[in-house]
Amino acid sequence: MQEKEQGQLYLCATPIGNLEDITFRVLNTLKEVDLIAAEDTRHSIKLLNHFEIKTPMTSYHEYNKVEKAKYLVQRMQMGENIALVTDAGTPAISDPGEELVRQCHEAGVKVTSLPGACAAVTALTLSGLPTRRFCFEAFLPSDKKEKQEILEELKDETRTIILYEAPHRLKKTLQECLEVLGNRKMTLLRELTKKHETVFLTTIEDAIAKYEVEEPKGECVLVIEGMSRKEKKEKELESFREISVQEHYEGYLKQGMDSKAAMKQVAKDRNVGKREIYQILLQAKEEESVES
Repeated sequence: MQEKEQGQLYLCATPIGNLEDITFRVLNTLKEVDLIAAEDTRHSIKLLNHFEIKTPMTSYHEYNKVEKAKYLVQRMQMGENIALVTDAGTPAISDPGEELVRQCHEAGVKVTSLPGACAAVTALTLSGLPTRRFCFEAFLPSDKKEKQEILEELKDETRTIILYEAPHRLKKTLQECLEVLGNRKMTLLRELTKKHETVFLTTIEDAIAKYEVEEPKGECVLVIEGMSRKEKKEKELESFREISVQEHYEGYLKQGMDSKAAMKQVAKDRNVGKREIYQILLQAKEEESVES
């Protein structure tokens, strides 16, 4: 008997608000696959009913993602095609689908992505902030220490920063961003693609003031400007000025650099010529000889 051909996984992007944003390809795929794995079947059934899709569903979420992924991979290995959908947007981005994709690749099961709506990219393009380089952090962790560590990492980030936040945590997150990042330009976006879509160009301080007198509503995307490269360079120069040229140079020697490379790097860090660094180090060496 001929062995049945192996199935595959389809990552199907669904609308983040406006149902008309779904693609023909996604609709056809959802109708044709053997099974739809959904983050919340109660949520996804509304989408399927709207488009009269009768394909059976199964739940696949954060709390069953490892074991359920094994089960779904087995079904695909037996020849079934499965579509993965999240509550809104593109699966596997800040989403349990990441685990299923990983297990598929390990098992040799083919995966393809059907592009569509993504809140992060939609928000970025509407923000009015630089779009060429950006970093996406999704929801900051609920653990206070871990959240602080990530914000500290973002402090010197020169790319535009994209965060997701729930309305009940928005004010606290804005305050934490202000304390660590300082007051920066930002765009706060709500209800993306929906009738009451809001694009609020502001600063972190002004956003805090706004929500002191008004209760946040709806899932939000925060697009925050990165530190300017000039400001970052000045900050680095200031930190180098806090140590002597000798200490700076010896630090690179301890890292395994040879003398010439260390001298060159110190000059680059301090934005001065190599000859100037050489003269300072030479003088320090002469002074040490006199003292000894």
